[in-house]
Parts: sequence; C-alpha cells; structure tokens
Amino acid sequence: MTLALNELSTYLGEKLSGRIGEAVIAYGELTVSVEPGNLIEVATFLRDDPRCQFISIIDVCGADYPSRARRFDVVYHLLSPKQNARVRLKVQADEETLVPSLTGVYPGADWFERETYDLYGVLFSGHPDLRRILTDYGFEGHPLRKDFPLTGFVEVRYDDEAKRVIYEPVELKQEFRNFDFLSPWEGTDYVLPGDEKAKQ
Repeated sequence: MTLALNELSTYLGEKLSGRIGEAVIAYGELTVSVEPGNLIEVATFLRDDPRCQFISIIDVCGADYPSRARRFDVVYHLLSPKQNARVRLKVQADEETLVPSLTGVYPGADWFERETYDLYGVLFSGHPDLRRILTDYGFEGHPLRKDFPLTGFVEVRYDDEAKRVIYEPVELKQEFRNFDFLSPWEGTDYVLPGDEKAKQ
C-alpha cells in the first residue's frame, strides 16, 4: 500500500506541480496540502484523472489551531474504489478566508461544508445554502473552536407554563470544583478524614 501511495504522491507532484504543497504519507493515507485558490482544480483532477479516480467524498471536517495565523485546517477525505486508496486534502484558512465550495465537483460535500461552517465558522464561497445545520438558528459562536467556552453562552429548556422552548443565559449551579489528582498509592500531603488514627 505504501508503494502505491508513494507512486501516487510522485504522480500528483508531476501533474499538479505548483498547485499542491507538501504531500505526506502517514497511517496508510496520503495527505496533500492545497491553497484555497487551487482546491477546485486539484479536486477535479483527482476525480477525473484515469490514474486517480477519487470519485467519492467521504468527509469534510475541520481542526482549530488558535496559535497559527491561519488557524483552521479544512480537511477533505476522498476515496477511489477503483484504486482502493484514500487521499486527504488539507486547506488552511482563517475567519476571513473564503474556501471555495466543492459542491460543484462533489455534490455530497454540501452538508459536510455546512457542518464545518456551523462548528468552526469557516466560510465557503459558492456554496448553494451555507447556513447552520447542527446548532439552532439563534446560536452564538461556533462550538468546536478552541476558544468557545465549555459551558456555552445560553441554555435551552422547555417552559411548561409558557408552553414553548426558552433560552436563558447559562447559570452554573455550583462553583467549578478543584479535583485532587494525586495517586492514593503515592500518598497525600494532608490527612484524609478517618486516617488520623492510622498514623498513631
């Protein structure tokens, strides 16, 4: 499998010279970095070229690295049943970068791109219906970003008196607890309740 992926990586480097970046083989899959402006051309080549035939889009997802200037990775997973191989395209973006939508190349990318927009806030240009898909219409923020608060901003509940769903600011019922993660086998710096007699 690694030999076939090495050959594919070399082939893509020759055919798409200047349009793809780094190509890395890890965990039995080829990952190719692409700039947003070259994404449609590279994806179309991977789908139509007789030696590639990556005709199926498996997933579009995101990853957030807040310390980078272009903090998001938009990751496309493609499958070639004919070649029995997978390839991963990786595009870097930030909050303002418009990533071209692949719905014209792979119609199945539609809801995957909506999910990536909803959870990370990545904007896709040319998408036919870019709106939230998993969170509610009035939801604030993008919940898979690393800077999104763990408790969220609002909580939702059904009010039996009002006979409707209502939104309220998050109210924590208790203070955040400070847990002691010391191993009981190593011992603690303080006496646990009930252990005061054991030391005598």
